[in-house]
Amino acid sequence: MWHLVLLWGCLLLPGYAAMVGPKEISGFEGDTVSLQCTYKEELRTRRKYWCRESGFILSRCSGTVYAKEDGQETTEGRVSIRDSPQTLTLHVTLRKLTLKDAGKYFCGVSKLGLDESFLVSLLVFPGTSHPSTQLDATSAKDTQLSPSSSSSVSRVSIPTIRILAPVLVLLALLLAAGLIALGSYLLRWRKEAQLATETQRNEKVHLSHLTSEENEAPSQDPEEDMITGPPLHMSGEELSFSKFISV
Repeated sequence: MWHLVLLWGCLLLPGYAAMVGPKEISGFEGDTVSLQCTYKEELRTRRKYWCRESGFILSRCSGTVYAKEDGQETTEGRVSIRDSPQTLTLHVTLRKLTLKDAGKYFCGVSKLGLDESFLVSLLVFPGTSHPSTQLDATSAKDTQLSPSSSSSVSRVSIPTIRILAPVLVLLALLLAAGLIALGSYLLRWRKEAQLATETQRNEKVHLSHLTSEENEAPSQDPEEDMITGPPLHMSGEELSFSKFISV
């Protein structure tokens, strides 16, 4: 009798931490959010699904989307689901969020008795300026399948390109300004060097021209410049007069 009770309890009660995932995910209107729920090895061949909590005991899910057994992605409306038995992971993607999408959802595995499931809360904020949110349950520390852990912490991966873009643009502008300054400096230095070379060449040509003119000029003898005139002939009266003056 007790064996039958224990067997029935095992069939009805879900396994402890058999499936884990992010407790809460969030996004803005129009965003796309993704999450991953992991499950144990014994659930590899079971059928996986994603549904919204309806609040009823007998039918606690609504809008159920089942994953294909061949690992292909299943898309119904704005919900996509894919099972990866190799990594024991169930991938769920919700696109174009609306405020009405906010609520509680289940990552579930069909089995005899009560299904294995994990409850996920979805928060949707008004506005469309927030970047898309990617939540990876397997990257959190508490997503490890262990008896002492039954929940995980989601991690939001925001694209870093929007943060680094202004820095990259500033660096590009600084690099361009530096290249322009270097180019102008080299051009000015080249012009000055050419001008100095031309000046030296002109001075050499001028000096060589002056030297050639000096070499071509005829040499003049100072003795030849002296003018020799005819001998002076003095009369007797002039000679006696000169003697008188000398006395």
